[in-house]
Amino acid sequence: MKKLLFVSTLLTLFFISEYELMAQSRSRSRQIRAQSKRISTYRGGVAGGFGKKAYTTIGFSVNALNYFGDLAPKAGATSTDISFTRPGFGLHLHRKIGSRYWVRGSLLYGRLKGSDFSSANPDDESARFRYVRNLQFRNDIFEFSAQGVIDITPHHGTFLGRPTFTPYVFGGIAVFYHNPKGLVPETDVNTGQALEDAGKWIALEPLGTEGQYSDGSGVSPYKKVQLAVPVGIGVRYKVNESLDVEVEVGYRHLFFDHLDDVGGSYVDLNTLNSDLARVMSDRSRELTAVESGETRDLTNPLVAEIVNRRDANNLIRGYGSNANNTNIRGNSNDNDIYVITSIRVNYILGSSIFGKAKYR
Repeated sequence: MKKLLFVSTLLTLFFISEYELMAQSRSRSRQIRAQSKRISTYRGGVAGGFGKKAYTTIGFSVNALNYFGDLAPKAGATSTDISFTRPGFGLHLHRKIGSRYWVRGSLLYGRLKGSDFSSANPDDESARFRYVRNLQFRNDIFEFSAQGVIDITPHHGTFLGRPTFTPYVFGGIAVFYHNPKGLVPETDVNTGQALEDAGKWIALEPLGTEGQYSDGSGVSPYKKVQLAVPVGIGVRYKVNESLDVEVEVGYRHLFFDHLDDVGGSYVDLNTLNSDLARVMSDRSRELTAVESGETRDLTNPLVAEIVNRRDANNLIRGYGSNANNTNIRGNSNDNDIYVITSIRVNYILGSSIFGKAKYR
């Protein structure tokens, strides 16, 4: 009887132990399945632990700058003279903060340029006024911008597995410094005297060519530091584990109209503060183009009508073909614009150009 009781006790303990092991095994299996499900449905993001997949790139850009404004071929915000495309250079820093989101900061330098003689057709009814105006400028731009970039297609993994091609859009805010300059002619057309600064590019803003520094004009000077809103599109190409190349086009929306020092009206030259200001304000009677020195077609009937028709202050008819625009120097209805086309090279920090990536 004692033997039977002993065997029964052993069997009971054995079955209890087996039951507990089976219960623990089932609980562990449920935990593994739940964890696997979380992993399979994870879609990244900063709050969700994307930080380990975030990375930073640094790089440089080669840019082409185009100007849209009062000295463009046509009277409109979509007109530019491609022949005045000028180069620029930049540095930038990107930080990926989500499966499709980036922040970046950029510094760039570039030059804008425009010329009435080159862009305006004297035979064009509306462009002939700008041909007579005969203004030109160049402007060196120094821009700092902070932008957000959104990839069209998301990527949830590390930089090693990023796609070969990624289209994107961007937008942000920029601060830029500008200083429009004009080329001084050999002689003062008003007096016939030689000019001391002949052949030099001189800053136009201090001259107040539209009466900004004339007593009683009511015209405020424009600032050399301005805000812009950059927006655009681009595509990113994966060269190798460490390098990307981007091609993008960015539009700068501005809040003023004097990138070219033109945007108001002609003023009585007698109210300006210097002979040089008078020369640079009204260049309509110069016989040659400002920069090239080519002879201007002032005998064209459409052009001669404007040159010879002046008001009581000896001011020519101005911008546009409307007879009411008696002395308009520039079209203040449309702010100036500049567009930057860029080729960017990005190096991923923490990777190796010559070998395998440092971090897996």
